[in-house]
Amino acid sequence: MSIYVGNLSYEVTEEALEKIFAEYGAVQRVNIPTDRETGKIKGFGFVKMVNEAEAAQAIEDLNGAEWMGRTLKVSTAKPRARKGG
Repeated sequence: MSIYVGNLSYEVTEEALEKIFAEYGAVQRVNIPTDRETGKIKGFGFVKMVNEAEAAQAIEDLNGAEWMGRTLKVSTAKPRARKGG
């Protein structure tokens, strides 16, 4: 299951994000997009977890939680809209 994590601190690393979600179960992949021009993170990321029940628990517990001075927005990731129809 793919999870959207919004309102991330600009200091966060993929390793730190993985560690938080690993407390709930097996993490398959973590991705924090960066701006192509500046290289800075965009303030959101995605976590892919193996087990749906564990992912659902992580979403429930972490949505609205404060982490690194920010209130997280955590939800099931929506499929990416394709550009240009």
